[in-house]
Amino acid sequence: MSDCLFCRIIASEIPASIVYETDLVLAFRDINPVAPVHVLVIPKQHYTDIVELADADQALAAAVMGAIAEVARLEGVAETGFRASFNTGAGGGQTVFHAHAHVMGGRRLSLSLG
Repeated sequence: MSDCLFCRIIASEIPASIVYETDLVLAFRDINPVAPVHVLVIPKQHYTDIVELADADQALAAAVMGAIAEVARLEGVAETGFRASFNTGAGGGQTVFHAHAHVMGGRRLSLSLG
């Protein structure tokens, strides 16, 4: 999708600080981090959100989950703790409508969901 920010990052049209990449997924640093570690993990194939991704391609959804674990290890937060979250839909706080997970850590995270 030419108007999708994340699709343009995948196509190297927009630069990103890449942390991890496979044939199926891409992980890069969030440009507005809310924690010392804040990495976005996305499937390279466009799906609007995690629900659409899970319904269409469970193997790719599993690859995203595996990438989350690998990013946590690479960023040094797998042992100390991290949060992985999917904002889904405008009501869930999603602002870029390409399925993506936020991997956050590097400090004690608040329990607040708001």
